[in-house]
Amino acid sequence: MSARVDQGRTDRQLLARVDTLLGDLPRTPVVRLPHPGLQLYAKMELENRTGSAKDRAAIWILREAVRRGEITRTTTVVESSSGNFALALASFLNELGVPFVPVLDPNVNAATERTLRRLCARVEKVTEPDGTGGYLLSRLARVGGLRAELPDVYWPNQYANADGAHGHYELTARELLEDVGRIDYLFVGVGTGATISGLSRRLGEEYPDATVVAVDVEGSAIFGAPAARRRIPGIGSSIRPPLIDDAWIKHVVVLSERDEVTGCRDLLRDHGIYAGGSTGCVYAAITRYFDGHDGPEPVVAFLCADSGNPYADTVYADQWVADHLTPAATEGA
Repeated sequence: MSARVDQGRTDRQLLARVDTLLGDLPRTPVVRLPHPGLQLYAKMELENRTGSAKDRAAIWILREAVRRGEITRTTTVVESSSGNFALALASFLNELGVPFVPVLDPNVNAATERTLRRLCARVEKVTEPDGTGGYLLSRLARVGGLRAELPDVYWPNQYANADGAHGHYELTARELLEDVGRIDYLFVGVGTGATISGLSRRLGEEYPDATVVAVDVEGSAIFGAPAARRRIPGIGSSIRPPLIDDAWIKHVVVLSERDEVTGCRDLLRDHGIYAGGSTGCVYAAITRYFDGHDGPEPVVAFLCADSGNPYADTVYADQWVADHLTPAATEGA
């Protein structure tokens, strides 16, 4: 993310176009899910334009960067992403006429990669894992190379860009609280930290007694564990993102990727919601957290962050799970 602020460089026509895109964002619905002992609500972020909650962070980051003169029509945007954030950026930037180079890795879903290659003239894909067993540091190194190579570059830096968290504060959290009202427990999957930072700060301001539960996955370094190889994109990180420091978190639940798969399939079985990996992990965390609960029904909310379609050949494929997530497949990982 560039630090420069140059109002004189602001492209007013481009700003008007990005404001239109922001104004056209759909209001995603909140649905009540039948659940014993809980008043359970899911905000269906999978109904965003590009199919995930990343639309909210992406459009806010782009708007602010254009407003500050950090993006013009001569700029190339470069970003590291495991999938959904890249899709959101690619879609919006394609409409704005601004070139975008996503930096991917082998864990990207095949459907997501095909779409990005249709939308972007150039796609970078790292293949060598970094010292953590994952690819994030390799992707970030490639971003650094592109920033040195290209003449006018904007890097959104989704792990540290407060504009992304502000997008969730102003859009996702506002809608959720308007539709649900008081929330006792909010469960949020963590990756870049933008979603949980924006949601938790707004919830804490309106309902200070609410409990925010961060959901992470084994192999993630966000909450101090050593980074290790992870197979499913969308949740977890090989680094501790700075945005986490701004989040209001009371509890952390860490599950395995096998739990993540089980949560996805349970959510589909219990409620007919075909959701992605991070959502399944959150649903599994809710189930575990309230196991044996017999008191008053708390109001519990979570995001259905993206659709299960990109995960059809992984999370929902028995053979892939057997090949990659069984004890024999993960031994020594």
